[in-house]
Amino acid sequence: MILGRVFNCQSISFDFASKDKRDVIQELAQKLVVSQPSLNYDEILPAILERENKLSTGIGHGVAIPHALCEGVEGVHGFVGISREGLDFQSLDNAPVHAVFMLVSGVKDCDFHLQVIRRLASLIEHPDFLKKFLSSASPEVAYDCIIEHERLAIQQM
Repeated sequence: MILGRVFNCQSISFDFASKDKRDVIQELAQKLVVSQPSLNYDEILPAILERENKLSTGIGHGVAIPHALCEGVEGVHGFVGISREGLDFQSLDNAPVHAVFMLVSGVKDCDFHLQVIRRLASLIEHPDFLKKFLSSASPEVAYDCIIEHERLAIQQM
């Protein structure tokens, strides 16, 4: 399981103190660093914001995938924020974002980084995933939903 190697129950959070895109990115980057102490907030945040300034990672269907490749980072690290209310993330479809999957990867891990993004995209296309994921009662249920739907996506490939 690709996504099971990047996300876990401790890397899923419900609701945000922040409401705008930049603040949400900052908040998730802080949570990512807390869950992955080897990461440096002052290194990953500018990289994520730089990538976001090129084109919104609000890809539609209520999902955003802010991400960046960073020097000094080893591996691929992720954190998920779920917003019940929805956030203005300047998405490509102008719809509110309810799930933000943040990824930070080392430059040497670019191939795995892209695999994770492709796998997330395949989950989002699965008809039941977002409904079930967004209605999860806990991080554990949300994580189980990711794993279950990743298995389904693999079977359909």
